[in-house]
Amino acid sequence: LLVEMDGFESNEGVILIAATNRPDVLDPALLRPGRFDRRVVVARPDVRGREEILRVHTRKIPINDDVDLFILARGTPGFSGADLANMVNEAALLAARQNRKTVLMFDFELAKDKVLMGAERRSMILTDEEKKNTAYHEGGHALVAAKVPHADPLHKVTIIPRGMALGVTMQLPIDDKHTYDRVYLESQLAIMMGGRVAEEIFLKTMTTGAGNDIERATEVARKMVCEWGMSQLGPLTFGKKEEQIFLGRELSQHRDYSEETAREIDAEVRRFIDAAYKTAFEVLDGNRDTLERIAQALLEREVLDASELQMIVAGQPLPDRVPPPPADDSGSVQHVLRPDPARQPGIKPGERPSPA
Repeated sequence: LLVEMDGFESNEGVILIAATNRPDVLDPALLRPGRFDRRVVVARPDVRGREEILRVHTRKIPINDDVDLFILARGTPGFSGADLANMVNEAALLAARQNRKTVLMFDFELAKDKVLMGAERRSMILTDEEKKNTAYHEGGHALVAAKVPHADPLHKVTIIPRGMALGVTMQLPIDDKHTYDRVYLESQLAIMMGGRVAEEIFLKTMTTGAGNDIERATEVARKMVCEWGMSQLGPLTFGKKEEQIFLGRELSQHRDYSEETAREIDAEVRRFIDAAYKTAFEVLDGNRDTLERIAQALLEREVLDASELQMIVAGQPLPDRVPPPPADDSGSVQHVLRPDPARQPGIKPGERPSPA
C-alpha cells in the first residue's frame, strides 16, 4: 500500500480513501502528511442524527400517523445506524405478520426491545421455581435501579427469556452519555449486585444467574482502580495491555507494578464490590414489600414497563393491560398509546425541547 501511494505522480488526481475501526494499531508511516493526512471520525449518531437516520430508513415504509420519529430517536441512545435500520426492518416485519397496512408506534416499541434485549424465546420451558428465582432476581435489579442516585431510568423488566438470558432488566439513559462519574459507576455496581442480594434475602439461596452480573461488576471495579484512577491508590494506571494487532483484542497484560501494589489493587476492587453489595442490601432489606410486589407482578405479567414499575414503587395498584392494537381493512387502528417515559413533559409530537 505504501509503495503504491508513493508511486503516484504529483499531477495525477488520485484520492485514496480507507476506513478502519482500529486507528490505534495503524502504521505511523500511513499517517504521515502527504499520505492519509485527513482523518474523519465517524462516531455514533446523536439524537438529531438518529432522527434523520430513521427518516431515511422509513422513507419507503408506510408508517402510521401515531409514529413520532423524535420520540424513537430519544429512546434509542447509543444506537448505530445499523441498529436503527434493523429496528425499522423488525417493526415492518411485525406489522406485516399482523396484516397491517401501516407500521405503528407499537411495532417500533416492540422492535426496539428486540434490538436492545434480544429476541424472545417463549418456546423455552422454565419450571415454576426457575420463574420465581428469575422474578426475584430481576426485581432486585429493578428496585435498586429505582432507588440509587444518578442511575439511568428503567425502561423494562422481563422474565421472558431473551437471547442467552432468562430475564432482563433494561435501563435507558435520558440523554447521550460520553463520560461517567464515580457516583454513577458506584450506582451501576449496586444495581449489578441487586440480583444476588435479592436471591439471598428472599430465596435464602444463591443461583448461577448472578454469574454475568458478578463478572461485569468485577470488571468495572477493576477499571475504576487500574484505568480511571477513582480509588484510594490515586490517579494512577496499573497494567499495560499487550494486544495482537491482527486479532484486535487483548491477549495479555504486562504487570508494571509490585506484588504489594497488586494486593492493594485487589483490596480496592473488593472494597468497591463490598460497598455496592452493602448498598443493594440496604435498599432491598428496607423495601421488602415493594420487591415482593414487583416479583408477583412479574410472575403474573412477565413484562413490566417503566410506568408500571413507578406505580409499584409508589405503592399504587396496577391498571389492567391494554391488548395489542388490532388492524381493520382500512389499516386504521383503534387504540391509545401510552406516552413514552423518555419523552419530556410538555413537548408535543415532533417538537424538540429548547436548548435551555
